[in-house]
Amino acid sequence: MDSQQNSSSLFFDRDRHVLFLQMMYQLLPPEYQGQDINRLTLAYFAISGLQVLGALDRVDKEGIASWVLSFQSFPSNKDEPNEGQFYGFHGSRSSQFPAGESGVLIHNSSHLASTYCALAILKIVGFNFSHIDSETILTSMKNLQQPDGSFMPIHTGAEKDLRFIYCAAAICFMLDNWSGMDREKAKEYIVNCQSYDGGFGLIPGSESHGGATYCAVASLRLMGFIEDDLLSKSAPSSIINVPLLLDWSLQRQAVDGGFQGRPNKSSDTCYAFWIGGVLRILGGFKFIDKNALRRFLLTCQSKYGGFGKFPRQLPDLYHSFYGYSAFSLLEEPGLNPFCVELGITDIAAIGI
Repeated sequence: MDSQQNSSSLFFDRDRHVLFLQMMYQLLPPEYQGQDINRLTLAYFAISGLQVLGALDRVDKEGIASWVLSFQSFPSNKDEPNEGQFYGFHGSRSSQFPAGESGVLIHNSSHLASTYCALAILKIVGFNFSHIDSETILTSMKNLQQPDGSFMPIHTGAEKDLRFIYCAAAICFMLDNWSGMDREKAKEYIVNCQSYDGGFGLIPGSESHGGATYCAVASLRLMGFIEDDLLSKSAPSSIINVPLLLDWSLQRQAVDGGFQGRPNKSSDTCYAFWIGGVLRILGGFKFIDKNALRRFLLTCQSKYGGFGKFPRQLPDLYHSFYGYSAFSLLEEPGLNPFCVELGITDIAAIGI
């Protein structure tokens, strides 16, 4: 590791991170071409990251809102949202086909994750949600929920797991309308995903995983099925096994100070948020070794700005965003507080 990397790892280099995200906001490097289908998600990482860093003034908010809204799909008549398709947001132009000569949307590839990212970005830039056709989004989103309570991300079929329950819950929460999902069925599915060791798998019976555990806990919190800071309650009661979950989550902090997503895996920047966020919701973040976590994250900080997945790796948008989010949880000076459940800052969540 060269001296420049050594010096950059001694402190959180906010200014360099802002420059990194500005570059990503203005023009993505060629290596992201294969991720074009996820352009809205990449934009979410860059724009939300800038707000975490307190640098949202570097972007054109009105321009961003117009750009995001251009990805929304609409039915050709008021009855279509009940006929099986989902009318949310496309992930990019690559999945957004033009309507046919009759004006009917022949290929509708709007996606739950893209819709979550779109609404999150609109919250961040302060867009007035009264101008969004939330009824169409929510009515058609019900088409994606399965009999077991899980969600598919797109009406043509795909995986059904906790990631998309989380997206659906966050969408309903941001739109302040829960008509788009059956919360009781979703709750049952989530509860069935808790494993014998306390963590959650993406589907019932699968291995506990940090990202799946975050999706489960954050969804239950958004849906109102668990309280915030459960551990502080004198007589906590919960639909999930909280002591076992707390034990599993705390065991994910490794000897190097970082967090791993599963037992016997290497520490990874993003799990500082996925697991750290779970602990913050439960009220158990105070039990981690914050200094050790900070030291680990600084070894993943790049001299170019941003964070890599592992120490001394080149940065990428995904791990950079969750690195910033983790430092916000660690109350790094100059960073905006983070709303763990929604994946955006408190400022954006409250709508100030």
